[in-house]
Amino acid sequence: ALRTEWPQLAQELALGRLSPQPGLPEGVRDRLQALLTPDAARAGELHAECARGFEGIVMRLWPQLEVVVVRTAHGAEQLYCDSLRQADCQGLPFYCPFYQAAGALLGVNLWPAEPAPRFLLCPDWAFCEFLPCPPSKEPRTVLLDELWEGREYGLVVTAQPGEYRCHTGEVLRVAGFHKQCPVVEPVRRESQTLSVRGESIPEEQFCQSLGRALRMWPGARLIDYVCVESSLLGDSSGPCAPHYEVFLELQGLRDLSEGQRYKLDQCLQEDFPVYKSFRFKGSIGPLRLHLVRPGTLTQLREALGSPLPMPRVLREEQLLRLIQRSVVS
Repeated sequence: ALRTEWPQLAQELALGRLSPQPGLPEGVRDRLQALLTPDAARAGELHAECARGFEGIVMRLWPQLEVVVVRTAHGAEQLYCDSLRQADCQGLPFYCPFYQAAGALLGVNLWPAEPAPRFLLCPDWAFCEFLPCPPSKEPRTVLLDELWEGREYGLVVTAQPGEYRCHTGEVLRVAGFHKQCPVVEPVRRESQTLSVRGESIPEEQFCQSLGRALRMWPGARLIDYVCVESSLLGDSSGPCAPHYEVFLELQGLRDLSEGQRYKLDQCLQEDFPVYKSFRFKGSIGPLRLHLVRPGTLTQLREALGSPLPMPRVLREEQLLRLIQRSVVS
């Protein structure tokens, strides 16, 4: 928001008056307004620093800032953290203090200095069960004291309020133990795996392939993305083999050549031999890549109306139509 709204912010600082903010409760607005006084000097600092560019802008504006605390730093949200690390928040460590799933708080990160978050599961915060991965023919959940270091488990949670039991779709890896309590690393969300022929490409690995392709598009900066399996498109996908369709919001590029678009499919083939085999046999068709208007993925997040992490694979036709209406290339 700072990149686009800084002129308005500078004006509000100079005048000491808040402009109307959509979605800001009136009581909160009144309390903020009571704290504001005109500060032309600070408004001038903001104007000067933003005019210099946004690389490292956070440390220039707030030099005493020591850490960026985030709600989620893994899976779908890692894209946003990486983007901030490389640009606005250069030089600052990121810390994700808690792990939550299905609306329940489940663990705490006791190692803020480590770049990859891992979490100590707290036994009295919620009742957790675990499904060993890969699942057996007759899957049975195990409890905290039955976990093995280095193995992966699907997470099942029973949490208040309501004491509902929920298979979260999250897969955790046991990284070790701290005073007999397991320490886990989130690995993937099963519902966000791409698969049209059983090839199974997890979201985090897909994002890494996308990052490699992005580096072959000079000047491009990834803002956000979502994917769709062609089965959701129905007849609109035409007479072709099952495939992926990827919708990107980019900054710095208005269009991509066919050769540039193919780079993502090429990276997926290099990173996933099973996908490459299906592509070679024609069982999976070439990936189709679309560019969407700025702000499209923000609209999608608002349409979801949920604080849950951003989906990377859309499963609902209504959300797909919202994205398709915003395609520009």
